[in-house]
Amino acid sequence: MPNRSGQLYGLTLLSPILDDPRATPSHDLQIRAYLAKLPTGEASPFALAPGTHLARLVVLDDVIYVGMPSCEEHLKSKYLVFESNLDGDLDDYLTTLARTVPADLDAIWSHCVGYPGATDPVAFVAYMKSCQLDTTFYFAAVNDRTLPQSLRALQTQHAVTRFLADHQGLSKRSTDPARLQADFLAFAAKLAAEPLPRPGSSAPYRPIKTGGHNE
Repeated sequence: MPNRSGQLYGLTLLSPILDDPRATPSHDLQIRAYLAKLPTGEASPFALAPGTHLARLVVLDDVIYVGMPSCEEHLKSKYLVFESNLDGDLDDYLTTLARTVPADLDAIWSHCVGYPGATDPVAFVAYMKSCQLDTTFYFAAVNDRTLPQSLRALQTQHAVTRFLADHQGLSKRSTDPARLQADFLAFAAKLAAEPLPRPGSSAPYRPIKTGGHNE
């Protein structure tokens, strides 16, 4: 089934960007400028929207001709591409997005053709779905886990890795094998009491690229 992998939904949107020769700078450049300043990690507006596993925004200038045997084709417009992996129902997610970060959504999509704004969630959802492409051959690495479950799994993975590194070789050096067991039990109890990580806190740092072709 397109768009779904287990309980995860794969969203792909292509929104045509306004082509107004009177706009200075052009609308695609205004989108790029805003995205360049958009926070990432925990501070990302998409991290504030419940259920977002990942989100990516790209300004697509044109398709690239790679040579024969393909034929040369070009887009009639520049597009804003939005990709997201999310929990649950698409309509619920988009509605929550409109209510959570309307200012950021308006600052980005107001440069796109036909965008109605985020103040009316019903119109916002209808517009976003009109720009949607089916995500075919969609595969999610955590297709049977919700965002909170995935965050907890990443937290556990990082903690266990640190524990193993700190105790590397201890069982061979120690005259008291019970010490390793006691350390692990204390570690497990501490990990169980840790709060759930905030969305975006486990994201690797990736500098935002702007100004290039299809960025």
